[in-house]
Amino acid sequence: MITIYHNPRCSKSREAFALVEDFAQRNALAVEVVDYLKAPPTFEQLSALKDLLGCRAADMVRSNEEEFAALGLAQAGDEALLRAIADHPKLLQRPIVAYGERAVIARPPELVNGLLAG
Repeated sequence: MITIYHNPRCSKSREAFALVEDFAQRNALAVEVVDYLKAPPTFEQLSALKDLLGCRAADMVRSNEEEFAALGLAQAGDEALLRAIADHPKLLQRPIVAYGERAVIARPPELVNGLLAG
């Protein structure tokens, strides 16, 4: 199964979703679409996703969002950032695609091809 944390209003997210859908159809795989604005991931889910990404929480956050500045997150550590994302899902970088034991922030969307290729 391939999971995509998706915002259908975002052009980059739609581009990555199209790549995921194409790969999934060619390989008879299921796709789980997580509209993270409607169904925000929990702190625990975000922590597991961070581990799959192999990154810092700072890489998962959209620091250009108003909430980032309003919450004073510039110097926040991983736990505080993940809790902020759980409480304010708009802060989650998008799109994120998970496949197998790895994940990628698909910005640019073509990065998803490397993940899906192996």
